[in-house]
Amino acid sequence: TGVQTCALPISAGLGGKANIEDVDCCATRLRCTIKDPEKVQEALLKQSGSRGVILKGKGIQVIYGPQVAVLKTNLEAFLQTS
Repeated sequence: TGVQTCALPISAGLGGKANIEDVDCCATRLRCTIKDPEKVQEALLKQSGSRGVILKGKGIQVIYGPQVAVLKTNLEAFLQTS
């Protein structure tokens, strides 16, 4: 589905479903809390359309631009699937 098309690489880039604790966004950035920063794969996030990644401790901001709200919704829906 379209939801999984963009959510899967984002989820993988963030270290997989089990590594993502919280998902939020602002105007242009997907903001997530992750369990293990070592599992983040910036190359996968870049492939998913990211313009940049800011990682501080367990907080990560992935810059996508104005379409980020749709990506957040899709990622949240994907995370709720088994």
